[in-house]
Order: sequence, then C-alpha cells, then structure tokens
Amino acid sequence: MAEQLTFELADVPPATFENFVAGPNSEAVSTLVRLARHDARETGLVLWGAAGAGKTHLLRAAVTLAQAHGRDAWFVDAASPVDAGVQGRDPFVAVDHVDRADEAAQGRLFTLYNALAAQGGQLVAAADVPPARMSLRDDLRTRLGWGLVIEIEPLADADKPEALAGFARARGFRLPPDAIGYLLAHGRRDMASLVHTLAALDRHSLALQRPITLSLMREWLQRDIALPQRPPDR
Repeated sequence: MAEQLTFELADVPPATFENFVAGPNSEAVSTLVRLARHDARETGLVLWGAAGAGKTHLLRAAVTLAQAHGRDAWFVDAASPVDAGVQGRDPFVAVDHVDRADEAAQGRLFTLYNALAAQGGQLVAAADVPPARMSLRDDLRTRLGWGLVIEIEPLADADKPEALAGFARARGFRLPPDAIGYLLAHGRRDMASLVHTLAALDRHSLALQRPITLSLMREWLQRDIALPQRPPDR
C-alpha cells in the first residue's frame, strides 16, 4: 500500500520553459516566450512535429508564462468544448491536438480565432502536421496558416542525459551517469515517459530512504510495477 501511494504521488512538475531542454528548438522557444509575454504582434502560432517532441509541454509553459504576465490564459484540447466567446484581459489561448478537431470543434475554433484577433489576443496551437496538411475546413486551416508555423524537433538521444540530469537537479537529487545510461537503455525513450519515470523513482527512493543509484534503478525497473498513466506529451 505504501509503495502504491508512492507511485500515485509521483507527479511530474508543472511544465515551464525552465525545465524544457530546447536542443534544436531554441528559436521556437524564444518565439513562444515573446508571444506569451505579448512582445510579438502575431495573432497565431502553430507548433507541429512528431509525438514526444514536447509540444504539449511548450503550450502549458506558455500559458503559465502568459498568466505570470497578467494575461488571462487558457490551455484547452481541441477535442474538448472550446469557448468561442473568450473574454478577458489580453487573452491567450493554447489549443492542443488542433489537427484532431471534429467538425463542431473546428467551427468553434474558427470563431475563437476571429474573436481573439478582434480583441488583440493570441492563439497558439499544436499539431502533428503543418496547417497545409491538416484535414480541417478550409477557412480554419487558412487562419492557422496566417500566423507563424514552427516545427518542433524531438530531442536527440545525445542530449537526453543532460536533460535527465537537469531534471534530477531541479528536484534536488543527483542522478548518476550509469543510472541515466541504464534508464535510457531499458525505459521508453520519449522525454515525457523518461521524466515521468524519474519522478516516480524519486518518490520511491524517498519512501525507502535510499539514494538513487544504478542498483536501486535496476531493482525498481525490473519489478513488475505499473506506473501511473498519463497522456503522452506532444
């Protein structure tokens, strides 16, 4: 029971730009930061790229930054109801999975985009493909294509050890290089899953009052334990 509680509490820290390893996406991150601060004039931005590249993380980080700068900001999924009449102070809306919106959601998003443009607000969307390749109604696809369109590239394997070590430091523990190597060799390789695994392992080590070592990681990963489920980071 105690161990199960440990895994249930192994949540991943809130997404911020500080705990995102930009790698080849530094220009995309700086552009998104400017938009969230409203230091850029564009109404829209589309981030696109393969699953696991970190698009969802970036959307959530942008919303957090926009709120910190006094903006009314929301994170929504295109498959969920979208309020087309967004009102607020300098509104900022991040829409995930925009390329998966059904017909009704596409209509709401089209109205939302126009409302934000009229109010001087901004919309940032994430998708697997660029606007030109989205199976959306023509008017919405055109609106999305009017803004900035930036590809988000997955973090290279060579950059993942640094990213995982940085995540560990941010949580206040040291992750030995041999433990990082073992995790990369035996765990799922997308950063969202790797970070989630480390968060769970951190809680496990605290429950046992043992430091994280290669031995502890090997022992833990080899056990048949179901980690908490979460939607894959995009």
